[in-house]
Amino acid sequence: MSGISKEQVYHIANLARLKINEEEAEQFTNELDQILQMAEILNELDTAHIEPTSHVFDQKNVMREDVPDKGLSLEEVMKNVPEHEDGLIKVPAILE
Repeated sequence: MSGISKEQVYHIANLARLKINEEEAEQFTNELDQILQMAEILNELDTAHIEPTSHVFDQKNVMREDVPDKGLSLEEVMKNVPEHEDGLIKVPAILE
């Protein structure tokens, strides 16, 4: 009994915006069925006493704490601005 039908392969190809012919559909049906059979073997494993994990290695965040810091003053910012008015940066209009 096949784990995936040719109609499902055509549906998946359509979702992926792929055009496949009859020969490719047959090939993908066989290949995907083999992949599903291999994955089904994993269901035979007893995982009742295995704690769920998102990664096999114990990883810790190596980044520093995100601590707020005082930013640039308005005067410092405006030194690098080509055009400004009343403390606001002027940019070219993109809408009419």
